[in-house]
Amino acid sequence: MNGNRRAFLIGGGAALTAAWFARRSKSADASAAAPGSAQAVAKQVTIEEFSPDGKSLGLKQVAKVVKSEAEWRAQLSPLAFQVARQAGTEYPFSGEYDKNHALGVYLCVCCDTALYDSRTKFDSGTGWPSFYRAISHYNVAQGKDWTLGMLREAVSCTRCDAHLGHVFDDGPKPTGLRYCMNSVALRFVPYSA
Repeated sequence: MNGNRRAFLIGGGAALTAAWFARRSKSADASAAAPGSAQAVAKQVTIEEFSPDGKSLGLKQVAKVVKSEAEWRAQLSPLAFQVARQAGTEYPFSGEYDKNHALGVYLCVCCDTALYDSRTKFDSGTGWPSFYRAISHYNVAQGKDWTLGMLREAVSCTRCDAHLGHVFDDGPKPTGLRYCMNSVALRFVPYSA
């Protein structure tokens, strides 16, 4: 009797759990399709906007940029797609911004969010454009990257999740950081006069 009771309780619990998952998945499908539902409305993120001369215009809520793979491929060069959308890396010393010393702002190649100010750029000798600070902590996100068999801190654009590069703790003062970015993930805009 004890074994029958245990089987009944376990079987009943499994049936309730299955019913809960089925109901949850059905309601999630229905809410995703419903206009005005949380999933139908574009996710909002906070970024800091900047003027063409690199001055902060304050924080702004904007829609997260989400596109299909086909849309990203149509917008980006093959190398920019591989780096920004598939977390690739360009070859060192091959990017157009490694030796760029002009004054301006570096934007995300995918969504034009301001990412780095040229006044924080330095020659790291690594072959990639390097910065000791992001233009705003609101505009870049960081996450763990275990590729290449080691832990690194990956950097991406907050607004569109474009992979930009990695950040290391061997940079110059005042931050001691080295944001090692891929040129193809960036678009440089000189300061306006």
